[in-house]
This record gives sequence, structure tokens and C-alpha cells, in this order.
Amino acid sequence: MNGLQTALITGGSHGLGRALATKLAERGLRVVIAARELAPLKAHAEALQRRGLHVYAVQADVADKEAIYPLVAQATLLAGPIDILINNASTLGPTPLRLLADTDCEDLELALGVNVLGAFRLTKALLGSMLLRKRGVVVNITSDASVQPYATWGAYGASKAALDQLTRIWAAELPESAGIRVFAVDPGEMDTRMHQAAVPDADPTTLAPPDDVATHIVDMIASDEPAAHGARLEVTTWRNRHASAA
Repeated sequence: MNGLQTALITGGSHGLGRALATKLAERGLRVVIAARELAPLKAHAEALQRRGLHVYAVQADVADKEAIYPLVAQATLLAGPIDILINNASTLGPTPLRLLADTDCEDLELALGVNVLGAFRLTKALLGSMLLRKRGVVVNITSDASVQPYATWGAYGASKAALDQLTRIWAAELPESAGIRVFAVDPGEMDTRMHQAAVPDADPTTLAPPDDVATHIVDMIASDEPAAHGARLEVTTWRNRHASAA
């Protein structure tokens, strides 16, 4: 993994975050997974530990400003200085999804708090250490809802659009000589609890398994032709491009 040794993944108790933790740990990294729900988080960490992998669970709510520095401190104590941050924690807001006119201000605030401010605060909290070591990767998990105006997806879509722009600005402000890469990844439609909550009548067989998506995201981080600084990547496009080159 080009010298990268540790990772912190938010939203690590289910779905893509859980799969990413497994894939990175299997590559030999020390991984800290964070989420609000402690029981599934610990269960996954302990299952991987029984396989001899180095995975640790930390309960934290990234929407809580006061939780950020304690999370970073615990993660660093458990795994060492963090080389990879994957801002995967997300919230849709209330489901069934609502039109903007029916969306409470508090629900938009929550989506922004988890999907944007949490990612911003964690990146900022880890940036100093990454700059000192001249090593770091920040991956922001986005969505096609950030670029397509889907009705009823307003709070989520607006927050992911802000996350995309935040990614580009981080890249503009951090020269490549700093040794840090920041990029966004649209994983596509996956068979997850979040997708089921948003689209309960979707056919699961048409959705990508999180394990497959996680494999491609880890490849983006580890590739000899790494994801470009500031890029917004789609897993489907990446997979197809590398499959045709194989």
C-alpha cells in the first residue's frame, strides 16, 4: 500500500464501511472503524481480530463536534498515526424521503452535519499529522445524488454536492508536494440498509455487493496509477476501465 499503514473509516458498522474495513485489514493495514452503533461495530472488529487482523472499534457520532478529537485520539492510540481517512458515514435524513418543501430545517442540518461537517472536521483534525509525515489519503464517499437532482433526495443530494466541492477545494489548497491525496468516490447503487431505506422496492439482485465496491475503492487507494488529487471517481467507470485493460 505504498507505505500506508493505518486507516480510519467512519460509518464502519454496516455496508460499505464494514466491507472497506475488511478489505484494508486483509491488505495488512491497521484499521479503526467508527460508528454510532457500538454492538455491530464491536462484533465486526472482533470477528476480524479472530482472523488475526488488526481492526479496532470506536463508538463516535461524527455529527457531534465534541466527538471528533476524542475519536482521532482513540484511533491514533489504537492504530498509530492515521494514513488513510475514509469519510463514509452518511445519513439520508427521514425516510420515506421527502420533497424539499416537506423537509424540516433540522433534517437538512443533520444531513449537513453528518455528510459534510463530520468529514470536514475529521479531515482538519488529521491534516496536521499527515502534513508532518508527508503522507496521507482522504477518501470522501459521495453519490450520484450530488450531481443529479432527484426529487425527494434534497437533503442528501445537497450535502453530497457540498462534499464534492469540499473535496475539490481541499485538493486546490493542498499541493501534491504535500504528499496528501484527497478524492471523492461515487460507489454506485449498493445492496445496503441505506439503499433499502431509500428505495424499499428495489430488486437487491440489481445492486452491487458492498464487498465488490470496497475492493475497487481499495484499489483506487493502492493503485500504481492512483486516483488523481481532487478527482471525483465512479466505481462503475473505474471497474470497467481496469477490466478492459486487464
